[in-house]
Amino acid sequence: MANPREIQRRIRSVKNIAKVTGALETVSASRVRRAQSQALATRAYARAALDILADIAKRSAGALAHPLLEERERVKQIAIVLITSDRGLAGPYNTNIIRAAIDFEKTQTVPVQYVTVGKKGRDLMLRRRSKIVAEFSDLPAAPSILDITAITRTVIDDFLTGVVDEVYIVYTDFINTLRQEPRVMRLLPLKPSEDAAGGTETTGPRSIYEFEPNAEAILDEILPRFTELVLFQSLLEALASEHSARMVAMRNATDNANALVDDLTLSYNKARQLAITSEMLDIVGGAEALSQS
Repeated sequence: MANPREIQRRIRSVKNIAKVTGALETVSASRVRRAQSQALATRAYARAALDILADIAKRSAGALAHPLLEERERVKQIAIVLITSDRGLAGPYNTNIIRAAIDFEKTQTVPVQYVTVGKKGRDLMLRRRSKIVAEFSDLPAAPSILDITAITRTVIDDFLTGVVDEVYIVYTDFINTLRQEPRVMRLLPLKPSEDAAGGTETTGPRSIYEFEPNAEAILDEILPRFTELVLFQSLLEALASEHSARMVAMRNATDNANALVDDLTLSYNKARQLAITSEMLDIVGGAEALSQS
């Protein structure tokens, strides 16, 4: 058994760790509320926009064809926008989303290039020697759609110039505080049956659109903006998931640290009792020896 002084040092160390994890939990709790509110506030709009995009894509085989909706006959290379966090201490958040990206890459028969958002994904893909064409990190805690303009421009330009034939987003979909699910969603070209609600086809009567001044001019304007909106919503979902995962991880770490402090305190008391008992036995033994002499 360790001596009482060593156990005391361990107790102080664990208490200091519990203070740090408790502070991180408090910070994450404040951020997760803001991130959840932002993600939920734009989710309905993003779903409605994707419904419109899906309906337009169904018509793309006719007069409403557009390069961003074009299905390539032969896919030679794909791009993956991988959204992770800049910091760790978020439990399995980064591990799960990176594993989902790697598993998806393994199912592909063509070369894959990455556009990473977040340092954790970038660092791991660099260690794997994956092809990274662009990386973005240190985004604001509450990003706006202007903060992802460069990301959107990168993937759209690569798609339009034929560098890649498909673009996918790998992100974490926010379900609730305790549940976040990694998701792979094709961004370009749009699948007619896919929408923001999770890949289900819109039911009910189809909308009829009138384009002014003409369909080509309207599509040239709205399709890049809608594509940017889908990417922005994915980032908001990922941020809400990240802060939720970090809050839960830090809460568990704090609880484990407090439990460890209780166990160490019990061990410390036992060690002290043992030391006191040993000293008393030594004193009694010494006094007995003196009385006999």
